[in-house]
Amino acid sequence: MSLLLEQYDFSLPEIPGVDFSRVEAEWARLRSNIPEIWKLNNDGREFEVGERMKQRGLTAEHPVILIPGVISTGLESWSTSPEYRQFFRQKLWGGFNMLSQVTFNKEKWIAAMMLDPVTGLDPPGVKIRAAEGIDAASMFIHGYWIWYSIVENLAVVNYDTNNLYLAAYDWRLSYSNLEERDGYFSKLKITIEGLKRRQGKKVVIAAHSMGSTVCYYSMMLVVFADLYVISFKWVESPMHGNGGQNWVEDHVAAYISIAGTHLAKAMAAFLSGEMKDTVQMNPAGSYVLERFFSRRERQKLFRSWAGSASMWLKVCVSAALSQGEFWGNATSAPDDEVNSTYTHGILLAFRDPPTAVQGMDRDNVMNMTADDASVWILQHTPATFQRMLGTNYSWGIEKNEQVLEKNDMDPTKWTNPLEVRLPNAPSMKMYCVYGHGKDTEVGIHVVGGYEYEEAGLDGPSLGCHDPNTDDYSTHRTPLDMPLTRRNWIDADFTHETTRPKVHCLQQVRNGVNIGEGDGTVSLSSLGAMCVEGWKRPRWNPAGIKITTVELPHRPVFSMPRGGANTSDHVDILGSTGLNEIILKVATGVGEEIQDTFVSHIREYAKNIQWD
Repeated sequence: MSLLLEQYDFSLPEIPGVDFSRVEAEWARLRSNIPEIWKLNNDGREFEVGERMKQRGLTAEHPVILIPGVISTGLESWSTSPEYRQFFRQKLWGGFNMLSQVTFNKEKWIAAMMLDPVTGLDPPGVKIRAAEGIDAASMFIHGYWIWYSIVENLAVVNYDTNNLYLAAYDWRLSYSNLEERDGYFSKLKITIEGLKRRQGKKVVIAAHSMGSTVCYYSMMLVVFADLYVISFKWVESPMHGNGGQNWVEDHVAAYISIAGTHLAKAMAAFLSGEMKDTVQMNPAGSYVLERFFSRRERQKLFRSWAGSASMWLKVCVSAALSQGEFWGNATSAPDDEVNSTYTHGILLAFRDPPTAVQGMDRDNVMNMTADDASVWILQHTPATFQRMLGTNYSWGIEKNEQVLEKNDMDPTKWTNPLEVRLPNAPSMKMYCVYGHGKDTEVGIHVVGGYEYEEAGLDGPSLGCHDPNTDDYSTHRTPLDMPLTRRNWIDADFTHETTRPKVHCLQQVRNGVNIGEGDGTVSLSSLGAMCVEGWKRPRWNPAGIKITTVELPHRPVFSMPRGGANTSDHVDILGSTGLNEIILKVATGVGEEIQDTFVSHIREYAKNIQWD
């Protein structure tokens, strides 16, 4: 309506009780924050990749499973309780209805979208479920595509709903609750088996971002950035039956990890609720959360969404790992560039030693390495979040092959590629595809202060999980209420180097340490396991062949979403390079894909102390 009114220069009449101006103003803000969102991908490239493949005589060979990343799947309400009945069968996440609800009905929207902090499931009276079908994650809102371009091109080479399946899921849930409440991995397993039986071919799984972790959990349980790890291990685990050690080998031809969050994602959202450019979500999603909700509201939402906690930073210091061994220390890191001003070994930094705020005692914290920061951030979260994290996930590193074998039976390990092995699938091909060349957060500068909290912390700090004793350390002293210490990114601090940027020379911009990556996930998290970690038999005993393709970020700024050569974390899904890779694998010519590098990831990965 807003677009039509603008096109014909027509103004809405004033109607008592109806605030059209607020709707129009919000639409204008959204449109200005997301360039060209009202356009589909109509820039002349529709079906182009598919047409080229079709001209070569290529056609659908393997059934294809698509696994979305965090916040990509639309969520709709099935609540029938009186207080939420108005939402029934409406999308509360995704679509323009979401904008309407967060504009005019924010409190009830938050209550519906938050999960119970103890059970991690729906709160009383609320029932939110993932949308289903190809459209569940094709577009976030009308015109802002996610998987739409890939579906277009697959359709040209004879894919449809008979051999193409989008495995949508409720990304808010922990992976164990995803199976308990929705039977997600059971349904995924049955779907894969059915596709193979009907089509007579093993499937190809393409998972984006957190979907690669889900996939990994699924491969353990059965990999789903999100499915790859989860599904594979799950189907092979005797406790779940009907799987077996050869299930992945028998059913999966190839797995494509697209911008996979293998080792880490931004920690700022867990600490302070700051999400823009620090969480791997599309700009439309981050716009909604940043625009309508305070830091504390975002923080509470994000901490209740246990699925996102699967991206917690690996590795927490344990007996098997000396401090600074993996991510670096206070003076250097494996991915530091020569003569850099700042080291990537510092994840959490203070511009100056913290001083007293509002008459309170100073918080005695200084610059922290990734090991220290991960513990410190966890100590500054509620006990319910710590308990959820400790009972669902693990973030250590395991080098003992006998222990790795035992971890096959431990679902808490399945989202961490450093604590589990790839499945027994020697003929399966694995492709790591991600972008490079866009400034990416690798650390943050923090400031803090005290503010009033309506409710006190919900228990003592659990601290860092010790895998040797299965216990939690308790380092934090409870603060006097009602004042509570809060920390957030020091957005006023910017220190950019004056030297020409060869790659992404370390600098600080608006409180964020800038490094290499795809704009959301750091280069080490994207590629270190692909080029080095999984080359080792301890984590890849079947010798699965892994091909790594880095796509350079070369956007055309005048084109919607960057055009054919963008490699942004989300927009890569519409890039020509990625679409070609997916279609080649799906049509049976994946052998044409070769390792391609544009970064120094191989050198950086060799600097990590894997052994």
